[in-house]
Amino acid sequence: MLTNEEIQEISALLHQQVVPAIGCTEPMAVALAVARATELLNAKLATCNRVVPERIELHLSANILKNAMGVGIPGTGGMIGLPIAVALGAIGGKSCLGLEVLRDCTDAHLAAAKRYKDEDHIHIALEEDDPDKLFIHVCVEAQGKQAEACIKGGHTHFIDETATSCAQEEACTQEEAISLTLHKVYEYATTMPLTDLNFILEAKRLNEAAAEEGLRENYGHQLGKTMCSPLGRGIMGDSIFSKVLSVTSCACDARMAGAKIPVMSNSGSGNQGICATMPVVVFARENHNTEEELIRALTLSHLTAIYIKQSLGTLSALCGCVVASTGSSVGITYLMGGTYDQISYSVKNMIANLTGMICDGAKPSCALKLTTGVSTAVMSAMLAIQNKNVTSAEGIIDDDVDRSIHNLTAIGSRGMDETDRFVLDIMTHK
Repeated sequence: MLTNEEIQEISALLHQQVVPAIGCTEPMAVALAVARATELLNAKLATCNRVVPERIELHLSANILKNAMGVGIPGTGGMIGLPIAVALGAIGGKSCLGLEVLRDCTDAHLAAAKRYKDEDHIHIALEEDDPDKLFIHVCVEAQGKQAEACIKGGHTHFIDETATSCAQEEACTQEEAISLTLHKVYEYATTMPLTDLNFILEAKRLNEAAAEEGLRENYGHQLGKTMCSPLGRGIMGDSIFSKVLSVTSCACDARMAGAKIPVMSNSGSGNQGICATMPVVVFARENHNTEEELIRALTLSHLTAIYIKQSLGTLSALCGCVVASTGSSVGITYLMGGTYDQISYSVKNMIANLTGMICDGAKPSCALKLTTGVSTAVMSAMLAIQNKNVTSAEGIIDDDVDRSIHNLTAIGSRGMDETDRFVLDIMTHK
């Protein structure tokens, strides 16, 4: 049984890791650091009007570079990559908005940013010394003065500022102190008063709106729209399964192409937030589950993803859809009336199938990977509800579900390090 202290820690962790974000979180984290450094520079210059840096120097970890190279930047009309995100962060970004740092940027900001990025102000280099996979260091200068900002370990975790850093270091320490298990996740999600969990419905609202936007316009590879088209319905039908896939894909299509809409993220990833939310939402609607069942299923899904990410790390060589779709499989199994044992089976089925899917950066084709993960989530739940699961005689699966999870995260965080380097090398030399 969970202690009061564990309940408080899990609640804090859930609120820390399930937050709104606009755009892919890696370029947004870079824009956030640039905005913060620019604000610090302006404070030193003691000016009333915002001074844009004459030079911006960035040192970024390989995983940040990988995830920011090919993704659309919100509000830019389809522009991709880091330079425009950096320029917008300097010209119109607001660090107080966190991962929504570019929310208030205007057309005038965009026009200025386009000119700025072409004028040799921005210099980006690979960080060679710091081993953290999520590392962003920004140094800006103007009028003979300099200012710096550094994000490390989490997309909004500044490590070089006094007041902000202290609070965030405390939150980070608290997060690291929590020792989750799948049973703790299950107990929390299924026994907490609904008043403590209702906030998770905001994930439904935001990510449904993103899916509607993806269906309304032609974003990315239009995977979601294709599955909703006569061609898609002719091949896949109009089943619960096809609706789960198409709605999830629509939200990802919009986000990866740079639609200026907020989504509810999970563990620093908007795609993971979408993947942990929309399959559960659609299944609950089609299955006529109650609102309480939906709330508890969403909590299960998001908290399972958070639990897996704790040992995997914020960024890794393993595609985040493996993590988030495992969460959605847990949520769907619960909506089917699944017990804890059956939920454990769904996790084992997911790990047996998707382990090894590489992350080759954030980009429009992430919608394809999310759809693969979600389709596996539904199949895994279908097997689990019939008490069918991959056993410890097969591959990396262990009798203990938590050991199975840690086998997955060990492969993703340590075993695939060389794969990560190869992927980045291929991406930067083609």
